[in-house]
Amino acid sequence: MAITDWPAAERPREKLLQRGASALSDAELLAIFLRTGLPGLSAVDLARQLLADFGGLRPLLEAGREDFCRGKGLGDAKYVQLQAVLEMARRHLAETLQRSDALCSPDAVRDFLAAQLRHRRREVFCCLYLDSQHRVIAFEELFEGTLNAASVYPREVVQAALQRGAAAVILAHNHPSGVSEPSQADLWITERLSQALELVDIKVLDHMIVGEGAALSFAEQGLL
Repeated sequence: MAITDWPAAERPREKLLQRGASALSDAELLAIFLRTGLPGLSAVDLARQLLADFGGLRPLLEAGREDFCRGKGLGDAKYVQLQAVLEMARRHLAETLQRSDALCSPDAVRDFLAAQLRHRRREVFCCLYLDSQHRVIAFEELFEGTLNAASVYPREVVQAALQRGAAAVILAHNHPSGVSEPSQADLWITERLSQALELVDIKVLDHMIVGEGAALSFAEQGLL
């Protein structure tokens, strides 16, 4: 049965307009993105099949071009459209964070960092530079490593923070394994960076590790 033959309250677009996007399932949201199905498959049926084939919404959204385009009903046009949507979402989170006090918006910081780092297949070390009012000046990726490590050089972090005119920083990196617990190396480099930045009157407010689930905060864990 085509979606147009469904009761109006069950059609994804009408349901979104009436109840909001959060009321929709992953398959219904994906169906709106797909717009049309295939012969014998409604857009929702196709969305369900794609979610099953990819193993869920996140693996589909994070798939590379080649893997994505192998999906039924997908191709370069849909891949380009999806990348544009994801980038708009990342920029929206960045603008939201820049308009707020980072310390008063821990959820915004977590959402922004997760959008930037969770999909990365290699470990990346980053820095949020903040002014004296703890507003975001800039976000920068400083070092990229392997699947489980990234070499971090305190001198370069200090130089970058001084060039940005930062009064404080929030450090961040991802764990591609998905495990957010800090390693001994994470604890050691955080201490070294805190000491090095303190010498130039720049405070480390937090260090966040992005894995599965919510990012782990060193400050909340009493590790700073």
